[in-house]
Amino acid sequence: MKLSGPFLFILATLMIDAIGVGIVFPIMPDLMDRVGASSTADGAFLSGVMMSAYAAAMFLFGPIIGSLSDAYGRRPVLIAALVTLTLDYVIMALAQEYWLLLVGRIVAGLAGATYITATAYISDIAKPEERGAAFGMIGAAFGIGFVIGPALGGVASGWHITAPFWIAAALSGVNVIFGLLVLPESLKSENRRPFGRRDLNPFASIWRAFVIPGLAIPLVCIFVFEFANLVYVTLWSFWGRQVFGWDGFTIGLTLSAYGVLIAAVQAGILPQLTKRLGDYRTLLLGVICALIAFTAFGLAAAVWAVVIFLPIAALSDMAPPLLTAFAANRVGDDLQGLVQGVIASLSSVAAVIAPLIFTGVFENFVNGTSVYLPGAPFLMSGVLILAILPLIWRLDPKRFG
Repeated sequence: MKLSGPFLFILATLMIDAIGVGIVFPIMPDLMDRVGASSTADGAFLSGVMMSAYAAAMFLFGPIIGSLSDAYGRRPVLIAALVTLTLDYVIMALAQEYWLLLVGRIVAGLAGATYITATAYISDIAKPEERGAAFGMIGAAFGIGFVIGPALGGVASGWHITAPFWIAAALSGVNVIFGLLVLPESLKSENRRPFGRRDLNPFASIWRAFVIPGLAIPLVCIFVFEFANLVYVTLWSFWGRQVFGWDGFTIGLTLSAYGVLIAAVQAGILPQLTKRLGDYRTLLLGVICALIAFTAFGLAAAVWAVVIFLPIAALSDMAPPLLTAFAANRVGDDLQGLVQGVIASLSSVAAVIAPLIFTGVFENFVNGTSVYLPGAPFLMSGVLILAILPLIWRLDPKRFG
């Protein structure tokens, strides 16, 4: 797929979104201490509640936003989401109490249209055979964002604990102006559909997607994969502090390294592997890498294990874009927003539940049992990936992609 102006803007939007997320990770333990966390495990739980609140809001509004973009176009919905994200970062920067941080996360969940509408936009402008690589480029944009975000957050936190939020607000605000200037509408009038009452019900939208032939298995696999991968977002900072005694700078450094690896995998390795192995075999490789990485981090007790297995963890990120491309190829242009909204909504369901479960498991194996195993949540993720292997095998390679 050619790197056209609109495609580059979408990639820039998602990269800035990833910067805004990643810039906060290094300061989360200190931020939770600031609002009253009594310990590392307690801070991890409070952080998990914030993530769940964000995901709950995104679950409720994700399909609605996707359907609105199917009815009224991608451009206005995307711009509105970017404006809301800018306001959210300002709220987070001003917050001095936990409840206000929680409100900020809920507002960000309402603005979940950034990813939903951006992926629908890509589906509009990419040919079906190009979507796997295009969604891989989205992963690369996120990877680059995670290179810049945690590193910037680690440095900015040395100025002031709220500095990362102000930087994220500034980047998002500039991107709003950029979008107003360069982003054309991608959805043709003849490919739009009316927005109805049933589009307001996220459960009905999810059901509509699941009954589309060929969609159920990839949607289930996406849900489980997203659930398992949330262990990184939820616990990496707290796990690193607990096991290795990392400070904010070191946490940001490791996350930036992970971002470099993801960008390399999505932009360079994934397109080459799909050409040589095909989409299905590449998916299998990603699943195997996920199993190896989760097991390794679950048992890790030395920094060298992080160095060795972090690249393998990055390779596992090949699976979600391939599953997303398969889902996109199963529907017409008038349903791309719905399907991407449902995928985002399923991811949000996972993000509501996973942080609470993972932080609970982490706290239990750090403070609550006779068995000290801070890597237990990673092992749990490995079991989840193992559970969907039969579903992965049921995907028909001849129809995949």
